[in-house]
Amino acid sequence: MAVEEAKQYIIIKLGGEPYGIEIKYIESIIIMQRITRVPKAQSYFKGVINLRGEVIPVMSLRLKLGLTEAENTSSTRIIILKPEEQGAPVGIIVDEVKEVITLANSEIDKLGYDNRSDKATYSSGIGKYGDELINILNITSMADQERQSSKNA
Repeated sequence: MAVEEAKQYIIIKLGGEPYGIEIKYIESIIIMQRITRVPKAQSYFKGVINLRGEVIPVMSLRLKLGLTEAENTSSTRIIILKPEEQGAPVGIIVDEVKEVITLANSEIDKLGYDNRSDKATYSSGIGKYGDELINILNITSMADQERQSSKNA
């Protein structure tokens, strides 16, 4: 019998909605800190932070996904993502980090979006975890799109 592949995801909350990020893309999770603004940047791009001597760009995941901005709370975190081996780390601001879960491939439904749609680049599917539906974020395509827009700026 074939063993089904399962992956671990960190569940985050944005505006009360759960989203999943595959754990292999997460370098670290830090508490909110002062962000240095960068002039003429995209509205969702909040600026940069200095993390252990490395300058890391930080964006609001809420604004990137078209949600309204929210006040930072004691639960607000910055997740440092490393999209691929050679990729530069990027920070995303999330409302809250909940838990780590494991989902098998059969528990994730692919979405039938048109591939040119923005939504198709942000979501790699919907995970079913108990009674909850979790939007699985496509970190690599978000990061690729980020690199493309920074090259075109």
